[in-house]
Amino acid sequence: MAGKLVKALGWSGFVVGCALLKAIWPESRYWNLNGKVVLITGGSRGLGLVLAREFAAQGARVAICARDEDDLRTVRDQFAARGDFFSSQCDVSDPAQVQSLLPSVENALGPIDVLVNNAGTILVGPLEHMSVADFEEAMRINFWGALHTTLGVLPGMKQRHQGRIVNITSIGGKVAFPHLLPYTASKFALVGLSEGLRAELAKDGIWVTTVVPNLMRTGSPRNAEFKGDYKKEYAWFTISDSLPGASISAERAARQVVRACQNGESEVVLGLPAKLAVLANGIAPGLISDLLAAGNEWLLPRATGTETARHKGYESESPLTRSGLTSLTRAAERANNEV
Repeated sequence: MAGKLVKALGWSGFVVGCALLKAIWPESRYWNLNGKVVLITGGSRGLGLVLAREFAAQGARVAICARDEDDLRTVRDQFAARGDFFSSQCDVSDPAQVQSLLPSVENALGPIDVLVNNAGTILVGPLEHMSVADFEEAMRINFWGALHTTLGVLPGMKQRHQGRIVNITSIGGKVAFPHLLPYTASKFALVGLSEGLRAELAKDGIWVTTVVPNLMRTGSPRNAEFKGDYKKEYAWFTISDSLPGASISAERAARQVVRACQNGESEVVLGLPAKLAVLANGIAPGLISDLLAAGNEWLLPRATGTETARHKGYESESPLTRSGLTSLTRAAERANNEV
């Protein structure tokens, strides 16, 4: 008798569990992107451009924005055959420009169904060479830019009781890597914003996805900025970006991002190194911090005085970065409008 009661309770628990799971993860969460309007910030090159191609391949009506008009002109040529593509110059760190951008997108393509906050900036170098202005700039673009666009699309999404927001953060927003402090601080802030938005907007039928990439072969290092011993900083950063085991291709990353958007996933961590780093940091944060401190002391370039000048990646080349060690990054540069 007792056995039958336990069995009955077990089945009851299973049924209740299934009901709860269905409530938490309804079938309607999956989105067919065909015909959906997708706005991608920072969409003129690198991952943003690859995402634009992938969303377009899914039948989405794609809009992109970027700060550089020349980059946008190149992308317009690539999408010239599509009648459902829109591009506009916009600095997302400026709320006035964002307020002007959003109506333009909707007039051209219709209400924005999906917002991908991809625009960002990265500055590499030791703390000794960073200024308060560097931190402020990283926050303006990486954090405030995403907030400006998010607040801009929310009223329409809430009114329609549906929408998707995808925030491209970084493994640097989960684990604090040295020589990336302004970038890391801004990405930690974006991770917190994204996770909080997920919790607050689910009631409105808006699903927010936090994307946590490891190094991706987008070709972006040449347009990143470097301080201190900038040639050595560019060398370690670019070579790491090119290593197949340490980085993933932009195309593979874009497919995973689009799939996560379609499924309304809470978070997607891209690349095995990033998954391991997040797991290890959660289990033993003190150990990971000590290991990173050792890497900073023994492997990364030393600070060189108090020079605060910035140098683009393409201004920081050396025989090492022109070698075969960076061949995959060079190929990505050509493919993704980084040159």
